[in-house]
Amino acid sequence: MPSRPPDTASDAVSDTASDAAICVAPAVPADTAPGRLPAGLSAGLPAALLCDMDGTLVDTEREWLLAVAALLDEEGLPSGEAALAPFAGATLADSAARLIEQHGLRATREELFSRLDGDFTRRVAAGVAVQPGALAFLDRARALGVPTALVTASERHLTDLVLETLGAHRFDLTVAGTEGGRSKPYPDPYLAAATRLGADPADCLAVEDTPTGAAAALAAGCRLLAVPTVPGIEPGPRTLFAASLVGLDPAALPLSGSLPA
Repeated sequence: MPSRPPDTASDAVSDTASDAAICVAPAVPADTAPGRLPAGLSAGLPAALLCDMDGTLVDTEREWLLAVAALLDEEGLPSGEAALAPFAGATLADSAARLIEQHGLRATREELFSRLDGDFTRRVAAGVAVQPGALAFLDRARALGVPTALVTASERHLTDLVLETLGAHRFDLTVAGTEGGRSKPYPDPYLAAATRLGADPADCLAVEDTPTGAAAALAAGCRLLAVPTVPGIEPGPRTLFAASLVGLDPAALPLSGSLPA
């Protein structure tokens, strides 16, 4: 989410969840199992690990969607699954523009940006839950000597709040909001992180939970470990699905398919 209010509408595509069913994570696609590699055959150690934050490492995607739902409720607008779907993984800038262009709110983007940012920041400051297996997964990457970056669409001030929980020492660098150029679903933040780590994006493993983030990682040329919190990430030859990060080893992951829950 950009560190300043938006000045242009975004054409970015975002994705999915609901205020009533935000915690209902979709099952990994059943039709990806045929794409799994034979047992014991892995893609090898990635040149770098590039991790999304909200929803992937911490359960803040829920808080973000609750903030959007609260604003929609205040404006007397629907705030169910269909209404919230485009906001999952979206930036503050894109969300403020969407509220005006698609929901018809009569407010400036700056005003909506500020309202969303304030509510979401308060929710994050109250405390965030780390996703199961996230810290062990990051620590294993560090033990293996894999450079690790946090690549998030969240604002810098929100990112720094969450880093107090995750531990900044677990990351070699962080790319927040538009610090790497255009934010997700554009590839810019992943390309920026890979470049700063001196790694070829094709040799990097990105970890994402939403279609918006997945689109960014794949467009950058990264391999993708998808741990969905909302529906919509499509199977593909560079996409591996997992139900959670529990027990995963960055050095022993197949190229694609689905890992058993």
